[in-house]
Order: sequence, then C-alpha cells, then structure tokens
Amino acid sequence: MGDFAADALYAVLAYLAVSFIAPRLRPQGTATVSYLVCVAIEAAQLSPGPAALADVFPPARLVLGTTFAPVDLLAYAVGALAALVCDRLIPRRRTRSILPTPM
Repeated sequence: MGDFAADALYAVLAYLAVSFIAPRLRPQGTATVSYLVCVAIEAAQLSPGPAALADVFPPARLVLGTTFAPVDLLAYAVGALAALVCDRLIPRRRTRSILPTPM
C-alpha cells in the first residue's frame, strides 16, 4: 500500500510541477499532462536506460525508478485525479492590476 501512495504522491508532484511550468493551462490539462509524464517515465522503465542511469547517478533512481509495474499506472491516475479535485476545491482570488488604468 505504501508504494501505491508514494506513486500517487509522485503524480501530485508532477501536477504541481506542470502547473508551475504552464500556469495558464486549465486544471484538466494539467492533470492530463502530469499523468502522461508519469506514464512516459514508467514506460521508460521497460528499457534498461533508467536502471543504467541509476547505477551511474544513484539519485536518478528516485526520479526515474528502475522497474516497470503496471499498478503504478493506476496510482498515477489516482494521484493526478486527487490533485485535480483539490485544485478545483481551492477558490481562486482575482488579482488586480497594479498598473494605473489608461484614461
């Protein structure tokens, strides 16, 4: 169960990263992109690349993982969906322009 929760939180982290990189993206788009990033990283684990990189640079193991697990795809979906729901529940403040209005 701990691995599932960690993978879901990984997707939440991806959601936050995407929202910082592309702040104008709608929440549904942010959730979709973050899920696809997680899926791409998981699919890369089918090749020897991430494991070889982790051998050379051990912290890469934390970001890229080393072994493919199909259940991770479900955990990523749950995490991205949870982040989307939380993002929708947080009220948005309207920001006022600090520039004077033209006359």
